[in-house]
Amino acid sequence: MTLSEEEIAEIEHEMGLYEDPQAACVDALKIVQKRRGWVSDEVLAATAAVVGVSTAAMEAVATFYNLIFRQPVGRHVVMVCDSVSCYLCGYEAVRDHLRRSLGIEFGQTTPDERFTLLPICCLGDCDNAPSMRVDEDYHGRLTPERIDRILESYE
Repeated sequence: MTLSEEEIAEIEHEMGLYEDPQAACVDALKIVQKRRGWVSDEVLAATAAVVGVSTAAMEAVATFYNLIFRQPVGRHVVMVCDSVSCYLCGYEAVRDHLRRSLGIEFGQTTPDERFTLLPICCLGDCDNAPSMRVDEDYHGRLTPERIDRILESYE
């Protein structure tokens, strides 16, 4: 699988922002993930070639950052913060409600491929605990009712 001309142009642009073009590895992975939803082995290898690093080096970057998805995910990724602040403010109730309402466990995707549910160690949204992120949107002060309304808004 090859990268599109647009993906290559975006990656090369990001590489130009760094003294060492190889420093753009994370940005390059984010670019392809944004367009494709996740980073397959083939796309990872093609991205590594554009950046000028080995596939193994790019794999090390991809597996280090938990926001680079190395397997298919749903149309919307729900990340539930399990930091100390969120835990003290109701994380367990949020986690349990999401698992029940979506009918899946962490690391799974709903049968309709609408949602993937993942834990995340911190969203940096402690003043709004408990919180979660759906795609790029942060949602805090969660209650079961609020969670239901939030999920309904994502097709």
